[in-house]
Amino acid sequence: MKDILGGICAPKGFKASGVHCGIRKNKEKRDLALIVSEVKGSAAAVYTTNKVKGAPIAVTRSNIADGYAQAVICNSGNANTCNADGETKAAEMCRLAAQYTGVDTKDVIVASTGVIGQILPIEPIENGMPALAEQLSANGSSNAAEAIMTTDTVKKEYSCEFTLGGKTCRVGAIAKGSGMIHPNMATLLCFLTTDAAVASDVLHDALYAVVQDTLNMVSIDGDTSTNDMVSVIANGMAGNTVVDKSEGEDYETFKAALMHIMTKVSRAIAKDGEGATRLMECKVSGAKDKQTAKIIAKSVICSSLLKAAIFASDANWGRILCAIGYADAEFDIAKIDVDLASSKGVIAVCRGGNGVEFSEEEAKKILLEDEVQILVNCNDGDAEAVAWGCDLTYDYVKINADYRT
Repeated sequence: MKDILGGICAPKGFKASGVHCGIRKNKEKRDLALIVSEVKGSAAAVYTTNKVKGAPIAVTRSNIADGYAQAVICNSGNANTCNADGETKAAEMCRLAAQYTGVDTKDVIVASTGVIGQILPIEPIENGMPALAEQLSANGSSNAAEAIMTTDTVKKEYSCEFTLGGKTCRVGAIAKGSGMIHPNMATLLCFLTTDAAVASDVLHDALYAVVQDTLNMVSIDGDTSTNDMVSVIANGMAGNTVVDKSEGEDYETFKAALMHIMTKVSRAIAKDGEGATRLMECKVSGAKDKQTAKIIAKSVICSSLLKAAIFASDANWGRILCAIGYADAEFDIAKIDVDLASSKGVIAVCRGGNGVEFSEEEAKKILLEDEVQILVNCNDGDAEAVAWGCDLTYDYVKINADYRT
């Protein structure tokens, strides 16, 4: 995979834009994004498992039930969730996108993010549509990425290039997510574009599979949002032979490209967790099977006590063992080894489930870096998994104490 610039506009045939339409009070913050493909493409999406779901999810499910889409519209500042008129408003957003772009209303993916339980005003969106459509550009990915942000402090925008069936193909992504994030699909909003030709059912299989090892391995605070959605549109403009089977070399190549981009998204989401100062990455190796490795990794990065210790650069490795111990999987704790690592080095803190002597000063130097790894070896097989999280800081409470006001 070759990383390239362009985000969601890197693949052929995609344009994007982002404007401030007035949903958010701060006029310096964009709050409405649009992505449009020149041609209709295959489409797939994966949604939150929260029983309370944002109205846009129901409308998007219906719109892409046939496996196709051509545009995405998304607002920030209001989640359009738990509102009696929510689906009507979401459908109206699709109609407006269609009116100003010429695509079919039923070929629009719609999403919203922000405060739950407040009526979404449609007037700002309607008033913002002329500028949003006019500013559609092959260089518009960055503006769209900014327009979907809520408490995010940095834009999440990535793209890569790869070869499929002798043709150069590209995948691009923008994402948002900083809080209310927990590994239970999808943990955020993420919009993917690709110019590869992929059948819609195969596209869904690839997206779902990759999500399990990327976005579903991220946790910031243990809360699963109501509006989470990851969607992808594949317009086929790269000209490769259609990938129509969920197996074989072409399928694996395409899935690897998705994996590459969504791993970048996952790490960025974790590192930009609300109030975070450190990215936590737990790598589990030597497990008897992949599911065991994933359960252990997620258990570690979800530990509030460990997250607080990482914030203090405190090598309190007992909290790691505690989190491993309550992981809902079968393994021998007497075989567990744990190391702490960063760009400053690696230090052993546990062998065979028991502590070992180590330098607290050296451990603190390692944990002071902005990216910290917890390396867990189960010594019980060859399966492995990675999960991402962040430290728990005072600012997390401050941000969420007055989020609505």
